[in-house]
Amino acid sequence: MRLIIAEKPSLARAIAEALPGSAKRQDGAIICGDTTVTWCLGHLLEQAAPEAYDPADKQWRLDRLPIVPQQWKLMPRPKARGQLAVIRKLIKQATDVVHAGDPDREGQLLVQEVIEHLKYRGPVQRLLISDLNRPAVSRALAALRSNADFQPLYQAAQARARADWLYGINLTRAWTLTGRQAGHDGVLSVGRVQTPVLGLIVRRDNAIRDFVPHPFYPLWVDLKVAQGQLRAWWAPKEHQPLDDQGRLIDRTPADELASQLPGASGQLTKLDQQEKRQAPPLPYSLSALQVDAARRHGLSAQIVLDICQRLYEQHKLITYPRSDCRYLPEEHLPLAQRSLTGACQNDDTLRQWLNGADFSLRSKAWNDKQVGAHHAIAPSGKPADFGQLSTTEGHVFRLIVRNVMAQFYRPLRTFEVKAEFTLMDEAFRARGQSILDPGWKPLFTTREETPPLPPLTQGEACQALGAGVEEKETRPPEPFTDASLIKAMMNIGRYVDDPEVRRTLRDTDGLGTEATRAGIIETLVQRGYLVRKQKALRATQLGSALIAALPSAVSTPERTALWEQRLRAIAEQQDNANAFQQALLDDLRGLLTHSDAAKLRQSLQTAQGEASGTAKRKSTKTKRGRYVKRKPAKQR
Repeated sequence: MRLIIAEKPSLARAIAEALPGSAKRQDGAIICGDTTVTWCLGHLLEQAAPEAYDPADKQWRLDRLPIVPQQWKLMPRPKARGQLAVIRKLIKQATDVVHAGDPDREGQLLVQEVIEHLKYRGPVQRLLISDLNRPAVSRALAALRSNADFQPLYQAAQARARADWLYGINLTRAWTLTGRQAGHDGVLSVGRVQTPVLGLIVRRDNAIRDFVPHPFYPLWVDLKVAQGQLRAWWAPKEHQPLDDQGRLIDRTPADELASQLPGASGQLTKLDQQEKRQAPPLPYSLSALQVDAARRHGLSAQIVLDICQRLYEQHKLITYPRSDCRYLPEEHLPLAQRSLTGACQNDDTLRQWLNGADFSLRSKAWNDKQVGAHHAIAPSGKPADFGQLSTTEGHVFRLIVRNVMAQFYRPLRTFEVKAEFTLMDEAFRARGQSILDPGWKPLFTTREETPPLPPLTQGEACQALGAGVEEKETRPPEPFTDASLIKAMMNIGRYVDDPEVRRTLRDTDGLGTEATRAGIIETLVQRGYLVRKQKALRATQLGSALIAALPSAVSTPERTALWEQRLRAIAEQQDNANAFQQALLDDLRGLLTHSDAAKLRQSLQTAQGEASGTAKRKSTKTKRGRYVKRKPAKQR
C-alpha cells in the first residue's frame, strides 16, 4: 500500500480527486485503490516542555537557565492525538510513503517530523503541489521526487524550531522572573522575531513622541519661458540657514529674494530630458500582496493571509499563496492566456483588462532562475463565481489577477524633464513628466503624476513673473500600519545601523517569513504589546517598557535576520545545523546575564505608550510557590 501524507485535509481531498479509481472515505483517510491518502492537521507534534526533560524545570527559576535539551523530544499536540493514531496505524501497513507537505520549509518539517516520530524506515518520496486544481495535481503526482533531496530543507526547519524554543523559553522565563522582582505580575514573552518587530514599532512611536516640529520656508517663482510658463523652486546655497534636509529655516533671506525677483531675467542653465521605460509590477509574493491589500483596501496582513488560504484551498482560484517569490516558471508562459481567460470570465473589470492584454509580449516575470521552492501567486485558471466570494475575497483575487495580467501590457513610457534656471545668481529648479505610452498603468490606480513642463531648450531666456514664500512645518514620521510594517519586515536592512550588516541584508532575507509575518503582528496584539488605532499599529505601555528593559540586541533586527540567512544556508548545504545551534547558545548565555530587575522596574514605571486593549496573560502561582504559565506557547 502506498501512503500519501498531506499537510491538511483540503490538500488530501485534492490529491484523492486526481488519483485513478473511485475514492472510499474512512476515519482520517481516503482510500483510492492501492493508494491511501491521509493528512495532518497542521502540526501534530510540538516541542516538549522543559519539564519533559527534567521535572525540576516545571518551576521557573533563574538559576536553572539556560535550559538546553541534550536529546530533543517532540510531543503530540492534545487535539492531534486521534489523527496521529490514524497515521500510525496506516504507516505500519505502508510499503512506501509519499510526503505531501506544503512546498516550503515549514511544510517539509510538518510531515517529515511525523514520519520520523513514527519510526518509519522505508522509502519516502516527495510530492510538491502549489495548485489544487486537478490537472496541476495530476502533473505533480507524475513528477514525484526522492524526499532525501529535501533533507537539508528539513534540517533547516528543525534548526529553526529548536532555535525558537531555546530563545523563547529561556528569555521569556528570564524576563518574566525578573518582572516578578520588579513588581510585574504577568508573563513577559520574548521571541526571536516578535521582539525585534515590537522594537521597530516602539522606536518609531518614540520618534513620533519626541519629534519637535520646526518651520521651513520654500520660495517659488513663476517663470515665463519661450513656449509657456512654469513654477520653479529656489535651491538655497549652503551658507544659508538650512536644516539637514537642505530646507531654509529662516524666512528673512527668502522674503528678501522674493521681493526682488518679479521682472528679473535669467537663463536655463541645466536641462536633463530623458525618456524612461518602466516594466509592469511583478506578480505578487504574499508579503507584497499584503502590503498592497492593506494600502488599497485597509485589510490587515492576517486577513489577507486568511483570504488567500480560502482562495487556494476552498475556491481553488489561485496557486500556493505563502510564497516569497515574485517570478513565474517559464513553462507557465504558454498556459497564461488560457488561465487568465478562465480567471476573468465572470467579472466586468477583469474582462476589460483581459481585452487590453497582448499575449505576444513577454515580461521579465517569466524567469526560471528566480523561482525557488515556490513561484509567484497566480490565478489557477478556474472561473471565479463572485457570488460565492465575499467582497474582500473579490478584492484580493482581482489584485492577484491584475498583477499577472499586467505582464501582457506594454511598459509605461514617460518623458521626464529636470530644469535649473539661474536668476540673480541663484538657482531655481523645476521638474515635469509627460506620459508617452500609459502601457500597464491604467490597470493600477496610483497617485497623480508630476505635470509636464512646456518645451524647453538649453540656454533659453526666462523672466520672473511673480514670487512667493510658503511657510511649512516639518512632520513626524508616520506610525506603522500593517502595510508599512510588512514592508519593513521584508526590507529589514533599512532599519539596521551597522553598515556592514546592512550591506549583507540588502538583497537577502527579511524579518520573519511569508507564512509567519501576519501571525507575528497578531500575536503582539493578543499579548497586549500592540494596539490598533484606526489603521495605525501603536505600542502599549507594557510593550514600550519591555523593549526599554531588554538588551538592544534582543529588540533590534540584526540577529534574527542573520539567523534567517544561516537557516537558508543550511537548506542550501552551505552551513551546519549544529554549528548554528552552538552559536545561538553562546549568544543566549550572554543575553541572560543582562536581566536586571531595577532596570525593568524603572522602565515599567516610566514607559509611555497606549493603554493595552488585551488582558495580559497571567501566570498561576501553585501551592508550592511555583509560577507556571496557564498555556505554554511557542515564542517566535
